[in-house]
Amino acid sequence: MGSVNVPRSEPGRVSTLELFFDLVFVFTITQLTTVLVREPNWRGVLQVFLMLAVIWWMYGGYAWLTNAVPPEGLNRRLLLLGGMAGFLVLALSIPRAFAGTGLTFGLAYMVVIGVHGGLFIRASARTVSMAFRGVARINAVAALLVLIGGIAGGTAEYILWAAAFLLTWFGTPRLTDDSGFQIGPAHFVERHGLVVIVAIGESIVAIGIGAAGLPVNLSLVAVSILGLALSACLWWVYFGGGGDSEAERVMTAAAPADRPRLALQGYGFPHIGILLGIVGVAAAEKRAVGHASAHLPTAQTLYLAGGIAVFLISDVVFRRALGIGRPRARVAAAVLALATVPLGLAVSAGAQIFALVMLLAVTLTAEAGVERPEELSGA
Repeated sequence: MGSVNVPRSEPGRVSTLELFFDLVFVFTITQLTTVLVREPNWRGVLQVFLMLAVIWWMYGGYAWLTNAVPPEGLNRRLLLLGGMAGFLVLALSIPRAFAGTGLTFGLAYMVVIGVHGGLFIRASARTVSMAFRGVARINAVAALLVLIGGIAGGTAEYILWAAAFLLTWFGTPRLTDDSGFQIGPAHFVERHGLVVIVAIGESIVAIGIGAAGLPVNLSLVAVSILGLALSACLWWVYFGGGGDSEAERVMTAAAPADRPRLALQGYGFPHIGILLGIVGVAAAEKRAVGHASAHLPTAQTLYLAGGIAVFLISDVVFRRALGIGRPRARVAAAVLALATVPLGLAVSAGAQIFALVMLLAVTLTAEAGVERPEELSGA
């Protein structure tokens, strides 16, 4: 008798184990913020970008994994916890990954990739498993490049980690066929939305760290509230206006064979920029909270303005990849965000944060005003 293909049911909501995984993953965001604080220069930015690029590739890999293979059963859960341990060790090695702990980073990355590959190939449906084999080979090569780079150190580490980044993000779509993957839109969109909201929470944590040991006076309270308002604006940019529900609608309407391409284009590279923007804002806020009325150093003003600009532009790319919204105003806001740099340099940290909050508030209000008449006319 011939085999019968039974349709795979759509994955349900994100499980608590996956949320636990995300909380461990976001520790990498905390550690990347530490790198920017310690290395307030272009070298620090390059290090953060390279590490975030290879880390986010594998976070995405685990999101695709649990979308296809629910973390049910003792074996799967234990293996997923093993992957979490790999991410934890990797995060611990981030602050000095380019100055002594690159080997530890590389070994932890190999564990992350090994657990992921083993689960994906053995536990998923046959069509998904076959589609993943090409990706698995590329992941293995990338892990080897990261490991060798960590061992070599110096300039070779930058070159080899950049090669791993290029191989995964630009080589994989050209060297593999993703049509065999099956994407459950509701679970996939929710999973990525959760990690973004937890990462935005990192900027709130940065305010608390910056305020540690300081007297709770009017200045501290004011800049802390401004920092919270800035984080709230980031939340509104990403989630406001039903962005996540629109993304789910687009992916659900797409043909199953087209969903992997949409998932990679929307939730792949653009989300590196979204997270990088959050890291930049958090790094600046750590400094700004304790020096609200003082001029910010050049690096911190650029982190603050540049972080907002990168977040906005990346969100625009994300939305254009999925064809949702009309985010042209956000491009203008990104440019204007860079114009706040002189405020941080010549006036104060608080003045720059206030200007950015007002800029985002005006942009979001204007967008809401445009969308409302369109909704009424559509009704």
